[in-house]
Amino acid sequence: MDALILRLQELEKRYDEISQFLSRSDASQNSIQFQKLLKEHADLQPIVDQGRKYQGLIQELSRTHELLVHAESDFKELAQEELATLEEKKQHLERELKARMIPQPMEFQKNAIIEIRAGTGGQEAALFAADLFRMYSRWIEKQRWKLEVMSHSPAELGGMKEIIFSVIGKGAYGRLRFESGTHRVQRIPQTETQGRVHTSAATVAVLPEVEAVEIEIKETDLRVDTFCASGPGGQGVNTTYSAVRITHLPTGVVVQCQDERSQLKNRETAMKVLYARLKEKMEQDQNSRISEKRKNQIGSGDRSEKIRTYNFPQNRLTDHRIGLTLYQLDKIVNGNLDLVIQALEMEDQKLRWNQTELE
Repeated sequence: MDALILRLQELEKRYDEISQFLSRSDASQNSIQFQKLLKEHADLQPIVDQGRKYQGLIQELSRTHELLVHAESDFKELAQEELATLEEKKQHLERELKARMIPQPMEFQKNAIIEIRAGTGGQEAALFAADLFRMYSRWIEKQRWKLEVMSHSPAELGGMKEIIFSVIGKGAYGRLRFESGTHRVQRIPQTETQGRVHTSAATVAVLPEVEAVEIEIKETDLRVDTFCASGPGGQGVNTTYSAVRITHLPTGVVVQCQDERSQLKNRETAMKVLYARLKEKMEQDQNSRISEKRKNQIGSGDRSEKIRTYNFPQNRLTDHRIGLTLYQLDKIVNGNLDLVIQALEMEDQKLRWNQTELE
């Protein structure tokens, strides 16, 4: 029997057991157990409801297959159309069920902090970093989430050397986590007079926003330097010591923020980035010790790993991790990033489902 069906039957059995217990007159005597079972019951209900629909669809598919075998020629075409419709519904429901049934780490529900840095390619890399920021901004707006720039460093001739921003919305990190890595662009720069295609790159790091209680940072482990902010921002920004640089002495991690007029606000923002980077470092250290598990994920998320190519002359985007090629680059860079994110989520879901089966 299909592994998904077996798992659904196990969950339905558990759901029925809890339902019977909750209907007893003495069920609420142990309030802690009662509340725990109420939550489990509520969590299971949508899966059980969808699971029943799924099993009903499978039975309907079986009946339609039989009808197709014995149908007169006049009805075969109708039966085939019905079969195609049912199969599409089944696949859609199967994806939804697996997504619900695969355990999701709590951090997937968190806000995200994204760092974009211009890489190799000089001025063209800085322009590409700005294009990536614009692409994410438009996609985030479509999600009705909030974007807050935490720190940015403009390039002299346009574009960005670096930008750090937070994405505030439930599940932001979970949906954006696959963007970590090296993004490569192939196009003809505006300054190119002979029409040659140049290759440049920018790196993206996506981190879950970390609460202060998750990682302990001692004040004695920090060196805090203040300095005058550079670049545009008005006389108040450029003439006061509002910019903040924080060094975490035990790890050597350095963050700085200069976008706000207030030193206090800049320090608060820099600490948020520091927490996120320290958590990333802790996870990278842990992942290096359990590298075998990394083979079951879509890439390592390491910034040095080339994950995607944006080829403007061919209007082509290629995600190298899953072999995805789309000739809709113009739409994607204008914020239709779901074309890529959904494909990555489906592949990740498949890998994670296979892993749960092995366990």
